[in-house]
Amino acid sequence: MSCQTGLVLALLWLMLLYLAPAKGESEIPPRAFLLLHPSWSTTFQGESVKLTCMAVPSSEKGPITWCHNNNVWKTKSEEIQIKDSGYYQCKTQRSHFSEPVHVEFSSDEVILQVSPHPIFEGDDVFLKCQRKSGQLNKATYYKDEKILQSNYSDTIKLFSVSRDSSKYSCTAFWKTMFSILWHKTSKPLKLQIQELFLPPVLMLSPRQPNEGDPVTLTCETRLPPQKSHVQLRFCFFKDGIPVSDVNLETRPPGGQLIEGENLVLICSVAKGTGTITFSWHKDGTSVSKKTQQSLLAELLIPTVKMQDAGRYYCVADNGGPILSNRKEVTVRGLVSRPVLILRTPRHQAVVGDVVQLHCEASKGSPPIWYQFYHEDITLGNSSAPNGGGASFNFSLTEEGSGNYTCDANNGLGPQRSDRVSLKVIVPVSDIVLSLRAPETQAMVGDEVEIYCEALKGSPPILYQFYHEDMALGNSLAPMGGGASFKFIVTTEHAGNYSCEADNGLEPQRSEVMTFNITGPCRSRAGLISAGVTGGLLGVLGLPVAAILLRHFRTQRKLGLSAPGASSPSDWQEPSFSRISSTPPQEHLYDGHPAFIELQPIYNNVNPEGLNMVYSQIQSSQPRNGNSANSPRMCQKDKEPVVIYSELRTACCDDSSQQASNHQEGDTEDYENVPRESAVLDH
Repeated sequence: MSCQTGLVLALLWLMLLYLAPAKGESEIPPRAFLLLHPSWSTTFQGESVKLTCMAVPSSEKGPITWCHNNNVWKTKSEEIQIKDSGYYQCKTQRSHFSEPVHVEFSSDEVILQVSPHPIFEGDDVFLKCQRKSGQLNKATYYKDEKILQSNYSDTIKLFSVSRDSSKYSCTAFWKTMFSILWHKTSKPLKLQIQELFLPPVLMLSPRQPNEGDPVTLTCETRLPPQKSHVQLRFCFFKDGIPVSDVNLETRPPGGQLIEGENLVLICSVAKGTGTITFSWHKDGTSVSKKTQQSLLAELLIPTVKMQDAGRYYCVADNGGPILSNRKEVTVRGLVSRPVLILRTPRHQAVVGDVVQLHCEASKGSPPIWYQFYHEDITLGNSSAPNGGGASFNFSLTEEGSGNYTCDANNGLGPQRSDRVSLKVIVPVSDIVLSLRAPETQAMVGDEVEIYCEALKGSPPILYQFYHEDMALGNSLAPMGGGASFKFIVTTEHAGNYSCEADNGLEPQRSEVMTFNITGPCRSRAGLISAGVTGGLLGVLGLPVAAILLRHFRTQRKLGLSAPGASSPSDWQEPSFSRISSTPPQEHLYDGHPAFIELQPIYNNVNPEGLNMVYSQIQSSQPRNGNSANSPRMCQKDKEPVVIYSELRTACCDDSSQQASNHQEGDTEDYENVPRESAVLDH
């Protein structure tokens, strides 16, 4: 015998019972029910579930009839262990078959479990998203493929469920061993909700009364043992037809609205006469009421708000209230314009820093999906399952400067934030120092440029120039690029040069470049002599100046020279490498000690009583410092630099003799050839 055949026979037996004359109090045969342990109706393949068949009275003895997918068998025990999926029912000798229960043994990675079992109308239900192995990071639950709830717990609660055709599912999220977020979705399932009580039966006693005899009407139904504490209200009707099959519908269908839309609740009855009172309720609280002679009534809730969401039902009453099914109404709010906050570890963002973008919409139904952009190019995304904001972290690169924005979207339309600008500071690096001269071979006295450039680095950049680690000067490049420094070549400029670039972060210095001086020096004696002679003309007066000779000869004439004198053949010219570059700025440094002007000194010298006076015009002492460590091409020692000029004496008694000697060319000008480049520069 199949399960369907058993149900048909039971119904026939029940009809005969109702039609039979009553003898005392009649009762409706009870319906058996199944208990599951564990109470989840869906579990993983390889596990087992224990079924227990219960009926009232529980003390009834006899075999238990079981039914699995139309396969029927009997056992003496009221418990069985099952491992196969399908529909299960049971009955005792004096009960109806229980309502069918579907048990699923799934091979999927993720399943949705429902508890407790059995579920009756109005019960609270727990949904649990379960992974076969391992824990979940979060779970999202769906009703009819629309998001119901999302949180970091694997269980949610549904309140006061009703019998409908809705399907539920869930998506589980977890991290792999490589910290990758993975997810899978379960198969959808329907809640197996049982009626709270059987359809009522009207009993008449006596069944065939005589006119004038008292009659007893009995309305009888039965509650399941688990709900025996529930109190039922019974109503009796004469002639008029009572309302039945009260139904609640929503417009739009499904009861899902966006904040600001209109909601219509439609309450209808299949049967009923006379004036009917319709009332609407939300979560047990009365919302509105209408009385009219109609089988249908509507309630308009205009411009719904978030607080209008909830579970609605209606009641129809024409002598006895009848409750409708329950409908879930959800109201989703549009996201507001999000606010983007950029967080950096320091006042100025530097290449390599890890920064955080935090985007948050103050309004909007969760979950909210956030998207982050740099100059309208997507950087990444993050979600806020329970509302609020979300963050995105990344490391800055040289291209990180610019405008940042974010989008917030909960499926009802995206909203974009205002732009937030960020300037990324690139530290200076790859400092290159180059030397340049106006000629292929620069000589002492030529103007030379030093050019320093940072190949990387954010402007403005301050450049500092060094000679043997002594600061020469600085120059600023406000728009980036390089800067130059100029000086006049002297022998003291030989040595090591470097430069430093600084844009407010860590300064960087170039490699050292050596400046060597080679080749013959360019003589400036004529220029110096002319300058000295001009000075003497003003000091000695015209008569004496008339006998002053302004030409220079070698010191071999009289064998007279200043100590440490050297010949012009010992002089050399500087040479250096020339690197082509165009400096954006030039800076001439004129505070170097080599540029200090020599002070004239006038002394008369009369060696060994000769009728000659040698006047010391200029002298200069050698300088200490870096020049001692640099190559010395023209200077042989550290003796003073002295310039002499021969002056004829003006004795009256020997004037003719001296004039004769002068005509013979015995009167000469002599010079202690200067070895310091400063004399030439001056």
